[in-house]
Amino acid sequence: MANPATPPRDHDASEALAERIRRADAEGTPLRIVGGDTKAFYGRPVQGRLLDTTEHRGITYYDPVELIVSVRTGTPLAELEATLAENGQMLGCEPPHFGDGATVGGMVATGLSGPRRPWAGSVRDFVLGVRVINHAGREQRFGGQVMKNVAGYDLSRLMVGALGSLGLLTEVTMKVLPRPGATRSLHLDMPLSLALEKLAEWGRQPLPITAAAWLDGALHLRLEGGPSSVAATADRLGGDKLRDDFWIALREQRLAFFSKEDPRPLWRLALPHHTPVIDLPGGVGNDTLYDWAGTQRWLRSELDDKTIREACTRAGGHATCHGPHLGSGGTAEPFTPLAPVVAKYHRNLKAELDPKGIFNPGRLYAAL
Repeated sequence: MANPATPPRDHDASEALAERIRRADAEGTPLRIVGGDTKAFYGRPVQGRLLDTTEHRGITYYDPVELIVSVRTGTPLAELEATLAENGQMLGCEPPHFGDGATVGGMVATGLSGPRRPWAGSVRDFVLGVRVINHAGREQRFGGQVMKNVAGYDLSRLMVGALGSLGLLTEVTMKVLPRPGATRSLHLDMPLSLALEKLAEWGRQPLPITAAAWLDGALHLRLEGGPSSVAATADRLGGDKLRDDFWIALREQRLAFFSKEDPRPLWRLALPHHTPVIDLPGGVGNDTLYDWAGTQRWLRSELDDKTIREACTRAGGHATCHGPHLGSGGTAEPFTPLAPVVAKYHRNLKAELDPKGIFNPGRLYAAL
């Protein structure tokens, strides 16, 4: 007999969720949308009535031959990944969990991707379609089950990274990838300047690199693909063998660099390819971990947000504060402030899709 405390693996709670949304819209009551709540640190805090999505779960469609899966957004991310692994497949964007309760909805709402992102693509790149309950409690479908199926603006991908501010995601259809035939990770001792030079050089060659990070005086690489290709590349590049679980520790921020005991705010810098070292004032108090071959950099610094963001803007990128958002060196606005014209478009879109502002108000920006 099944444990009555164990939630069913397949349950459609869309009508119950829609009714709660209709009631909230009629009353003008803000909703705080929560799945596994493992990414609550990402974005601004939300004040509102709790809307729990975890009962809405289950894989609704899966075609391993066509590499397509549709899944309800309250489904545990680990459950989806386990099903794909049974068929020798995976989520190409390698999304972080940040906890056992991570859900598919949280993956899409935050749009966060793991170490494989520059070589395989982001969460947005793999989304084919979504189902969304709008402010009126009606479920709408955007996109479909093929890459080219949308005329006009693709609202399905607009929902990726919107942090639930435009509607309640109830289902997502994604493209998946085959798991690689072989994997080998390498540790190469080298200074940062040489590592960035080598990464730029190797990026122009057909090497099976699917992750690259530099920290603590060493370049860490992951090679994936056919066994012979991986073996030949490993012999060519040299270095020492690195445990493959290093990439899980990096993805889940379990490395010592991310220690919660470090009081300095944690910043994520998104930069163009081949960006050199960014010179920040007071360099002694700044520590950086280089991920995504240098295009994503994790920064520990007590510098104020204006200084950090201006340095990133000069380099053609932007900076996001992952916490703390207030206090020494932190910021009340974790995301880079929008230019006036862009902010206007955001406000207009929010007003069109969520006129009473009930969906996660203020999670992205205070004005939204």
